[in-house]
Amino acid sequence: MPQVLTGLVFALLLVSSGNAAESPAPIRLATHCPPSFALDAGVCRLVTPYRQYASLQNAGVGGLKTGLPKFRDGFRPQQIDLGRYLFFDPVLSGNGRMACASCHQPEKGFSDGLPRSRGIDGKPLQRAAPSLWNVGLLGRFFWDGRARSLEEQMQGPLYDAREMGNTREGLLRRMNALPAYRRLFAEAFPGQAGGIQAAQIYTALAAFESSLISLNSRYDLYAQGLHDALTPREIEGMNVFRSFVARCAECHTPPLFTNQQIAVIGMPEPKGLAFDAGAGPVSGEPTLRGGFKVPSLRNIALTAPYSHSGGFADLRSTVQFYTQGRGHAVPPGEKLTLHWHIWEPKLSAREVDRVVDFLGALTDQSFRPERPTRLPSSGAPPAEHAK
Repeated sequence: MPQVLTGLVFALLLVSSGNAAESPAPIRLATHCPPSFALDAGVCRLVTPYRQYASLQNAGVGGLKTGLPKFRDGFRPQQIDLGRYLFFDPVLSGNGRMACASCHQPEKGFSDGLPRSRGIDGKPLQRAAPSLWNVGLLGRFFWDGRARSLEEQMQGPLYDAREMGNTREGLLRRMNALPAYRRLFAEAFPGQAGGIQAAQIYTALAAFESSLISLNSRYDLYAQGLHDALTPREIEGMNVFRSFVARCAECHTPPLFTNQQIAVIGMPEPKGLAFDAGAGPVSGEPTLRGGFKVPSLRNIALTAPYSHSGGFADLRSTVQFYTQGRGHAVPPGEKLTLHWHIWEPKLSAREVDRVVDFLGALTDQSFRPERPTRLPSSGAPPAEHAK
């Protein structure tokens, strides 16, 4: 009998040892910077040829070698990586089922492919999810431009009852109840006591979003001197895009392909939707009624449908809208102060096609971040676009 017990105990020890060996190692945050950044005195600094060029200020519509506007960098590698985990983790939402990545999917240009995004209850929201590529180089956020920092912007969807449906108190309570996240936050923010704080969550998400750099498209190679990077059709389209006839570049100004302004262009709503007053109510400026932030065209070929409410299914119909004449789609009864750049270019079918060809050359996802293989909150991989 003692020999039987000894054998049983030995077998149980083997099983226990085997289970222990199979337990995954604790998640560790990256100590290296993501692509397009270099480690400098413990923080990540943006590396791009555009940093060699002069500022966009007073540069008109921008030349091929125009510099970048003010941008966000200087985050620790651990903060960027922590933000990556948070971005894909549905733990941030009120019901624990919806992540930032639900509406900002990397493979869809950090949009979601829907005319209007769906919130925590699965119902369509008012507007489409904009791309997050190069948001660290932008100074306005939301379609109506009401937020002036990433930290301010992210609190909108986090705490909106229709979007992610959480509260600040609920978010902090849940995050501080997770030992894995407490350890990772201590790693990313050393020396800061008192548990996980809201400002740390915002900083980590802003750090990750600021690392989403897309400045290495075939257009960029062309701009930096590699003429063969663009096809003859794309070069023709670029010339139309930058011409005084089409005037696309006056609002979609290189190198970000946005001037970050609010523009009233008389964009129509899809059938059945009420008129969206856009930046008018937010700004308190009547002339901005119906105005929306000029979106960046980087990776635009990946983010259909287009406009603030997804009114255009493809790029060709979007470009065609602009050539149909000033104010042709303004609803009856609306008197909008249309942007002076919007006129009647009357582009030919060939010119429209060439502009669309050129827009495809702005695609660059070479630095697209990897999805986490497992999440700190659950130990499981992130679900595909769970809501």
